[in-house]
Amino acid sequence: MIMNCKNCYTELQEGFDYCSSCGGKVVRKRLTLKNLFEHLSETFFNYDNKLLRTIIDLCKKPEDVIATYIDGVRKRYVNPISFFGLSLTLSGLSVFLIQKFYLEYFDIVAWMSSLEIFNNPASQKALANYSASDTMEYSSLIYSAIVPVFGLISWVVFWDKKYNFTEHIVIYLYSMSLVSIFSVVAGQIILLLNPTFYITFIFLTYPIILLYHCYLLKRIFDLSKLELFVKTILFLAIFFVLYVILGIVSFIMGFVTGQYNIEDFKPKA
Repeated sequence: MIMNCKNCYTELQEGFDYCSSCGGKVVRKRLTLKNLFEHLSETFFNYDNKLLRTIIDLCKKPEDVIATYIDGVRKRYVNPISFFGLSLTLSGLSVFLIQKFYLEYFDIVAWMSSLEIFNNPASQKALANYSASDTMEYSSLIYSAIVPVFGLISWVVFWDKKYNFTEHIVIYLYSMSLVSIFSVVAGQIILLLNPTFYITFIFLTYPIILLYHCYLLKRIFDLSKLELFVKTILFLAIFFVLYVILGIVSFIMGFVTGQYNIEDFKPKA
């Protein structure tokens, strides 16, 4: 009996399990709960599947995932856009669970208020207007904006490595997605076992993210220890400058919108 591929409609060769044109798997059985779960298991838990292979190799040999994709190998691993989309989906699910069940433990305001640097009227007023729920609502947007910013800084810092701006964005689509996936999974475990530790966990992830990117960039660009140190300092310096500029702009906008006024900055009598 002649069959056509359900994906590209090419005539299939008898006995073939995959289409010779598009590579799609030939499905001959009707969908049942059994083969649905078999498909899910094969997709997400089989060692040879792209997703698991991408995650493992981003940890063990990230240059094989990122550099080969940039060089044109596109079938071996999950592409960066899909990987980033998965991380956004998991991040959104995590935000939903936190807002639904754990919002009381996401009290960054109380933590920041205890620090001496925020012990002034202007900072206290800003913290009073802070909403953890609103921040989480825009977390995906902030997370998405970080990737091109990191890509731009990396493009400047590694100008001698001949990667263009888009190729640097690919690096951070992969790296930030991996970081996000692990953070979401670890974060939900912590919330389940000891939710009061969650704020501390968030701040502990920052040095881990830095160390992972040092490891990743060293392998991708084959950096010496001295090169890695110099490039890391330069990257952090540029990021700090951009962060300060953003803070100044936000501060000015606070005056323009009436959030702050000059009285907030007068010393207490």
